[in-house]
Amino acid sequence: MSSVTATGKPAIKRKSRSPVVSWLKNAASSWQLYVLVLPAVVAVAVFNYFPMYGIQIAFKDFRPSLGIWGSNWVGLKHFIRFITFPDFQRVLRNTVGISLYSIATFPCAVILALLINEIGNQKFKKTVQMISYAPHFISVVVLCSMVRIFLARETGLINNLVSMLGAERVDFLAVPRYFSTIYVWSGVWQGVGWGTIIYLASLAGVSPELVEAARIDGCNRLQIIQHINIPHILPTIIILLILRTGSVLSVGFEKIFLLQNPLNLGSSRVISTYVYEMGIMGGQFSYSSAIGLFNNIVNIIFIMVVNTIAKRVSSVGLW
Repeated sequence: MSSVTATGKPAIKRKSRSPVVSWLKNAASSWQLYVLVLPAVVAVAVFNYFPMYGIQIAFKDFRPSLGIWGSNWVGLKHFIRFITFPDFQRVLRNTVGISLYSIATFPCAVILALLINEIGNQKFKKTVQMISYAPHFISVVVLCSMVRIFLARETGLINNLVSMLGAERVDFLAVPRYFSTIYVWSGVWQGVGWGTIIYLASLAGVSPELVEAARIDGCNRLQIIQHINIPHILPTIIILLILRTGSVLSVGFEKIFLLQNPLNLGSSRVISTYVYEMGIMGGQFSYSSAIGLFNNIVNIIFIMVVNTIAKRVSSVGLW
């Protein structure tokens, strides 16, 4: 039976719009926004998704003369070759070791942001921010040149201080055990100020009334930081930590390569430099692609595991 309205007339059933029609109408009414986002979508498609077409050469014996489709399939041959590579364990150990060392310095940006947030003098606060941000704008090449100059055995500032204290001069970049420390802490110096930006932006959202109420209740600065500021930025910290752990095998190539030399090769040879050796220098494109794909798969597994743990512990995650 058809439904009847209050006036006694039969109700007219309206046809529901399909989601596609609704989306097209909304897009037509807001076409300016889609035009605005179009360049970003095209850039992501061209530089992130289109190159995935070439992933298949990791499963082939790629020959430029035959092209990607014409090359022979070899399955997991290149992956097995990498895993059975005699230096595989050392390369993997160096990569994971430097990555975990870098992740261990993650709290530095959080601590610096909390300290800057406590500065009352706005002029001094801006000065501290400017000084801490400045190293971020130094290129990797210049940074590595500075590291080499400061650590030079005969004329370096660090060795001059070591000599003044009566110790023997050391060629730090020639000692393998010092490489990871030099790499990580030079990166902390360069990036810690820039890393505070998102935390300071989050801290700006803390309610002044809540802080004032805590002060009236007798809380000191440390208690306010512990019970108000840190809980407020905790979701941001967790998300950034998840993203950081998702790149556990993606140690930057440029800086490693510029600080690398034959004497520290035992500690500085990582997956990215090995891919460069095999792919660019050796012309083994299929083998280097397989190593890169292996690297990405491990990173995806890491980010999924850490995200799952974070959601169970704190109910905060990427998805």
